[in-house]
Amino acid sequence: MNADRLPVIAVTSGEPAGVGPELCLRLQEQSFPARVVVLADRHLLAARAQALRLRLSMPDYSGESAATGVELLHCPLATAALPGKLEPANACSVLAMLDRALAGCQSGEFAAMVTAPLHKGVINQAGIAFTGHTEYLAEHTGSHRVVMMLAGDTPRGPLRVALATTHLPLRAVADAITPSLLEECLRIVRTDMQRKYGIAQPRILVAGLNPHAGEGGYLGREEIDVIAPVLERLRGEGFLLQGPLPADTMFTPPILAQGDVVLAMYHDQGLTALKYATFGAGINVTLGLPIIRTSVDHGTALDLAGTGTADPGSLFAAIQEAIRMAGTARGVVA
Repeated sequence: MNADRLPVIAVTSGEPAGVGPELCLRLQEQSFPARVVVLADRHLLAARAQALRLRLSMPDYSGESAATGVELLHCPLATAALPGKLEPANACSVLAMLDRALAGCQSGEFAAMVTAPLHKGVINQAGIAFTGHTEYLAEHTGSHRVVMMLAGDTPRGPLRVALATTHLPLRAVADAITPSLLEECLRIVRTDMQRKYGIAQPRILVAGLNPHAGEGGYLGREEIDVIAPVLERLRGEGFLLQGPLPADTMFTPPILAQGDVVLAMYHDQGLTALKYATFGAGINVTLGLPIIRTSVDHGTALDLAGTGTADPGSLFAAIQEAIRMAGTARGVVA
């Protein structure tokens, strides 16, 4: 493939005091079928590379055609960052880096963006209301609803788990699962499986909320009153849906083999199984955005920052998935 046909993938380095910068340095060890552009402060990367005895040989990103490799788009910090030491003064710089990647995706300069983890608390400490990458990108792209999906490869094939609700207290989940929420989530999952994964007729396995999927109403009526009616209506539109399924058996190989993606009702219902199967190499994908965005499935790991022991596997996998999705969007097999 010619260099000018390679997808250009933006990788934001995330919280400068966390493991993101050193994971980005580790990208130089890999060969990707793409141009990978790291958005980071050059001085931060140089300092982290020196401390960890890693090389820094990323050429400056110019926007012009280049061969495969890792390039650096310098995004200056307001103040020097030390491993493990959060600095609110850098919050605006970190968000400016995210804004630059997003603008590049919206203009077509970048085919996708991959995000290393941010620290929500330090951004809020700086006086900026911030609840996370996903919500920020949804707001700045005018996306009414987005769906968090985690994914990873297993010996039996890819496992993809989308969530109807995310970071809610367990006692609030049942009230949050309304017919409109569930329908919007299923439409987003189906559309992005088609557009970004190239699955013409995605098969969606839908979990119930209660133990044994409510056991005919004896263990709760959400399946009868909310979930099943939505599934039946969407089946009439051609959706391929199974459920509501008992969550304790849904993640067994015979059931998973019948679907392309799972929709779980709440965070731990879906992600406990996903992370058990893929931990260290799982990724986060935001469905419902007009751009392609993937991320690592871990946090800033401040305790590991500067030690060189953080596992780059999730970042590698997130970039590979972004490349595959960009190829699907362009009609090219990655």
